[in-house]
Amino acid sequence: MRALVTGGNGFVGRHLVAALRQRGDEVIVAGGPRNGDDAQVLFDLSNSDNVREVVATARASLIFHLAAQSFVPQATQTPLETYDTNAMGTARVIEAVRAAGAPFSRVIVASSAEVYGPRERDEYPLDETLIPRPVTPYAASKLAAEAIARAAWRTYGIPIVITRGFNAIGPGQDARFVVAAFAAQLASVAAGETHRMLVGNLNAERDFLDVRDVAQAYLALAACGEAGEVYNVCSGTPVAIKELLRQLITIAHVAVEVREDPARMRPSDTPIAYGNAAKLQRVTGWTRQVPLVQSLRDAYDDAVRRRGKAKDCATA
Repeated sequence: MRALVTGGNGFVGRHLVAALRQRGDEVIVAGGPRNGDDAQVLFDLSNSDNVREVVATARASLIFHLAAQSFVPQATQTPLETYDTNAMGTARVIEAVRAAGAPFSRVIVASSAEVYGPRERDEYPLDETLIPRPVTPYAASKLAAEAIARAAWRTYGIPIVITRGFNAIGPGQDARFVVAAFAAQLASVAAGETHRMLVGNLNAERDFLDVRDVAQAYLALAACGEAGEVYNVCSGTPVAIKELLRQLITIAHVAVEVREDPARMRPSDTPIAYGNAAKLQRVTGWTRQVPLVQSLRDAYDDAVRRRGKAKDCATA
């Protein structure tokens, strides 16, 4: 099968592209410049002509739309840019699909569990029947993208499946995100560069799922997901941030001083957020394969490799 992955050079995108290629699919990676991938094309969600050209020339029967502005603090600082990228960008992709006029087996649109917003304790685990209540510009932009996707299914019959991802973790993640940030700081501690690390809210509980399991969930939904439906992609288990840190410190095997950093505290942090993956499991048979400790170990090992590579480049 021929697949187009927008945001294919992002964190989840790279793992999804690898999984597609491993099963023998031909993949077109649409994103910004990175690593000279021969199958990659430049992609600008703000440019309708570019989006239309990429979709038309890809001639893909399967599209994964992952490209987005996905860092919540940045979205809070630049809401209009985030709305344009995440909501209107999705509209441009879907319109390009409609204009292409080719039959598509599925279009997977990646949304976020942030659309649920803060909930009462008795509403957990979050499932797809809950009415979304977004409270941040990022969450609002993703819910708008969902509405655009559903409208395209209802109006034009484009077979779109929507995913609501929770917290993906694993090797290759941007160090702005919590696990990668912890791993990068611990790699510096292990190298003797510092004895201290700065942290945000350690009491929050979140639903963490390995990025490779996320990629497999997308593949399962591409094969079996029902058009027009929304599916949580999650582990179904809440884990406190302080527990992640404890396990990472154990993996790094270092003595470290942990200090709270007010700059890392998010005013809109919700105490707990975790989902219910029963619908995804029932429809596709997908199950989580990578245990949390393996995700953390791989994230730490990746941080050590990155640090070593950066040091080698600096001294070259």
